[in-house]
Amino acid sequence: MPSRYLLLAICAVNLAWPSPAVRADDSVPADGDRPRIGLVLSGGGARGAAHVGVIRALEQMRIPVDAVAGTSMGAVVGGLYAAGLSGDEIEAAFRALDWQELLRDRAPRRDLVFRRKQDDRGILAKGALGFREGEGVVLPLGLVQGQKITQALRAATLRVADVQDFDRLPIPFRALATDLETGEPVVLRSGDLATVLRASMSAPGLLAPVEIGGRMLVDGGLVDNLPVSLARTMGVDVLIAVDVSFPLAERDGLESALDVTNQMIGIMVRRGTRDSRALLTPQDVLVEPDLGRMTAVEFTRVPQVMAAGEAAADAVGDQLAALSQSPERYAAYLAARQRPANVDAPLEFVRAGPKSQEDAERIEAVFGSLAGEPLDLDALQRKIGRQYGLDRFESVDYRLVRDADELGLEIDMRRKSWGPNFLRLGVGIEQDFDGGATANAGVRVLMTSLNRYDAEWLVDGQLGEDPRFFTELFQPLSLTSDVFVAPSLRYEYQTLQVVDDGRRVARYRTRESEVALALGAELSNWGEVRFGLARGDGSADVLIGDPGLPQSDFDLGAAFFEIAYDRLDSAYFPKHGQALRVGWRGEREGLGSSGDTDVVQAEWLMARSRDRYSVVLGLEGGSALDDTVVSPQQLFTLGGFLELSGLPVDARAGTQYGLARAILGFFEFPAYLGVSVEAGNTWLTRDDVDWSRLETGGSLFLGAESPFGPVYLAAGFGENGARAFYLLLGRTF
Repeated sequence: MPSRYLLLAICAVNLAWPSPAVRADDSVPADGDRPRIGLVLSGGGARGAAHVGVIRALEQMRIPVDAVAGTSMGAVVGGLYAAGLSGDEIEAAFRALDWQELLRDRAPRRDLVFRRKQDDRGILAKGALGFREGEGVVLPLGLVQGQKITQALRAATLRVADVQDFDRLPIPFRALATDLETGEPVVLRSGDLATVLRASMSAPGLLAPVEIGGRMLVDGGLVDNLPVSLARTMGVDVLIAVDVSFPLAERDGLESALDVTNQMIGIMVRRGTRDSRALLTPQDVLVEPDLGRMTAVEFTRVPQVMAAGEAAADAVGDQLAALSQSPERYAAYLAARQRPANVDAPLEFVRAGPKSQEDAERIEAVFGSLAGEPLDLDALQRKIGRQYGLDRFESVDYRLVRDADELGLEIDMRRKSWGPNFLRLGVGIEQDFDGGATANAGVRVLMTSLNRYDAEWLVDGQLGEDPRFFTELFQPLSLTSDVFVAPSLRYEYQTLQVVDDGRRVARYRTRESEVALALGAELSNWGEVRFGLARGDGSADVLIGDPGLPQSDFDLGAAFFEIAYDRLDSAYFPKHGQALRVGWRGEREGLGSSGDTDVVQAEWLMARSRDRYSVVLGLEGGSALDDTVVSPQQLFTLGGFLELSGLPVDARAGTQYGLARAILGFFEFPAYLGVSVEAGNTWLTRDDVDWSRLETGGSLFLGAESPFGPVYLAAGFGENGARAFYLLLGRTF
C-alpha cells in the first residue's frame, strides 16, 4: 500500500479530538451484590488486535463484563464479544483473516466473471474511473468500499443477526461513529450489528462511509477514540479501559514530512485520549498494551499484538483480581450470556432492501430460490460472490430480518456510486534496444446497466504503433441465463516485421476492418464459449523496406468458434490456476472471403507455487490447415520476450507453429525475479513441421506491478549466441 494510503489509514483510525458529551442511555439494572463492569475499547487499527488478548485474559481471570463500548477497531472487537463470541473464538477469527486481502476491494480475480478477467489481458491499467455526462470524472468516496470486511463481520455475527436492540445482545453494546456532514458523535445502540461495526471503523479516505438512518457515518475515533463517557451511561460501576493509541515520536524520529504529519496526528490523538482518560476513577482499571511504534495498518503483526494485549492485562492483574468471581458464579454468568443461533428456521421471504429496489427484479431472480428453506450460508455466499464478481456493485450484502415474527432475508446490492460508466487508461511500451521499439496508448469506455437485462457497451481505442478501435455490445438474454449475444465492430492496424538472418529488412502495415455477430454462453465464472459470423476486408502495405515487396487487398468472411477457461489468480504474475483457450476460424468464399481456409489455435497456461517460489508452464500452437491464410495477421510469428527470447520480434513466421515455455519465479512483493526456458518454431507448411528442429531460447527478467500494468526488464538468449534486451510495460504472460 503506498505511503500516502498508510497515512490516510493512520490518520482516520487513530485521530481523536476531545470528546463531546453523549446522551445518556437508560441505565441497566444492577446485578446482585457485585459491581457492574464496563469494558471500553479504543480505536487503533491493527493495534486494536490487542483487545482480543485483553478479553482472553479477563476470561481466564473469571471477570464478567456487563457492558461494552468501543470505537473503530475497538467497536469491532467489542461487538464480536458482545455478540457472544469468546476471546478464543475472536482470536481464531482474527488469525483466519487475510487482513491485506480484506483491504483490497476488488473480488479476487478467480471470482470475477470471465469477461472481467479478460480486462487484464490488454495494456489497460487496473483502476477504473467513473464518469457521467455533465459531471466529468467521478471518484469513489473511499479507496476501499468494504465488501470483504462487511462479509467477514456478517459471518462472525450471524448468531445474533436478527437482534436489532443492542441491549438484547448477550452483553449490552454501544458503538461510536462520526456524522461526516456535521462532525457530531453518533451513538449506535440498535440496528444491524455488522453494518454498525463497519460504520464505526470507516476510516475517512480509506474506507467508504456507511449510511445509517440518513446519516453518512465514518470512524468514531474522529470524535472520541476512548469512549469512557459513553460507557458511563450504560449503568456500570467499574470500567476496564483498554487504550491502544499511537505514541509520539522522539526528536530523532522526526526526519521527514511524513514523520512530522504523523506526529501532528499523534498529538491530537493524545490530547483527545488524555481528556477521556481523565474521566477514569481510582476504582477503574486502565490497560495499556506495549505496542511500541507499530502503525495502525501492520496487520501482519496481529498474532503478536494479541499476545501483547494479554500481557498488558496480566501486568495489572492485581487491580483486576478484585473483580474476579468464583468459578461457580462465573459459570452462571457465562450461561446467562449465551444466546444460541436462531437461524435454522426456514426463510419465509427473500426481498430487496429499501435502497436496492431498482435491482428488485435481479434480486428475486438470483436469490429468490433461497426462500422456503433454512439459510444455506454457502449457497448464499456463492450467489453473492457471483454478483460481486460482475465488478458492477460497491457491495452485495444480506441481513436476516424479522417481519411479523417471520424470518426472512433482505438483500442489498449497492451500485458503484461512481458508475454506471467507467473509464480505463493504459500505456504499452516494448523496447528491445536494437531498433525495435513500439509504444501504444489505450483507453476503454465501459457503459453498464443499459437495460433491464444489464447489457453493457464496451468501446476500446488505441493510438500508437498499432492503432485500434473495437466496440462490442454484450447483451445477456435474461437475468439468470448465461446465454448472450454480442455484435461487434473492429478496425485495427498491425505491424509485421520481416526478419532475415536476424536483421529487420522490412515492416508491413496490415489493416483489418470487420463486423461480427456472436452467440455465446458464460460457463459459470471460469469460462466462455461463443461462435458466430464475421465479415470485413483488409490490406497489407510495405511500411519500411523494398517497395517491390508484395502488397495486397483482401476480403474477410468467416465463421468462428472459441472456448476459453480462466482460473488464474493473476494475469500479470500468476501463482495459482490455469487458463486455456481454443479457437477455430473458417474463411469461406461463400461468406465473402477472398479464399477458403481454416485456422486453429490453442493456448494453455498453468501456475503453481510454494511459499515465494512459482512455476508457470505454457503450451501453445496453431495451424492453417491448408497451409494458406487470407490475411497476414493470420500468420503465426515467434520472437521477442518469452517467445524465443533471444530472437527479434517476428523473427520466425509461418502457417504452423508450436511453443513451450517454463518460467521459474521468485516472488517478493513488489518484485518478481524469473527465468524462462523456451522451445518452439514456425513452419511454412504442415509438411515442413519437424518437432526435432525446435529452436531454444530463454530469458532472465525482473518484473513488478505498476499503476499502468506489469513492467519487465529482461535479457533474452537464443541459439548461436543470439541475445536481446527488453524493457516492457503493460505486457502479460
